Amino acid sequence: MNIEHPTKVIVNDYLNKWDTLENYVLQECSLKKLFNETYPQNIDMDDVLIKVCSLNDFYSTNIFSPFTVAKHIVELNIDERLLNEDLKLVNEIATVRVNGNREINFYSFATKYCSHHKPMIYPIFDSYVEKLLMYYKKKDKFAQFYKRDLKDYPSYKEILLKFRDFYKLNDFNLKEIDKYLWQAGKEYFPRKY
Repeated sequence: MNIEHPTKVIVNDYLNKWDTLENYVLQECSLKKLFNETYPQNIDMDDVLIKVCSLNDFYSTNIFSPFTVAKHIVELNIDERLLNEDLKLVNEIATVRVNGNREINFYSFATKYCSHHKPMIYPIFDSYVEKLLMYYKKKDKFAQFYKRDLKDYPSYKEILLKFRDFYKLNDFNLKEIDKYLWQAGKEYFPRKY
């Protein structure tokens, strides 16, 4: 497989393509309103539960117990940490105790949850982005990291910044890099059902 070297032109093409995906554009618009206007805080269980359920539905994040996840978020008291752009918060939101003592890592969901509060600070992680980053690491050696480093959020963000710097994509913010990586990853590494 030979995937195109990321360039400004290619990223812009993917961003223009994103704008034509009506379902994604409208979902993002409604989530932006929900997270930033309707329920910007995370102290009321009802508010957090509706945000968890909406993200779970739109992104198919496989949260089988939205109530448990919402309760976990409320208990973490995250608003000040979001305000202070605490990157470690993502991993704390991700680690949820279910059915007593069993821990489940909802990492991709946690990146989305924080990103919808502060999209320029918290880039989204998912399997498509992971595959594309690992591909470019192997092909171009844009940074030194292990696959597991992508699941440590401060490291993940640092890797994305190195990716952006290496390919001279600094005209793009992390939300735009996010959209490019997700679409290209989905195109080059489609899920096989």
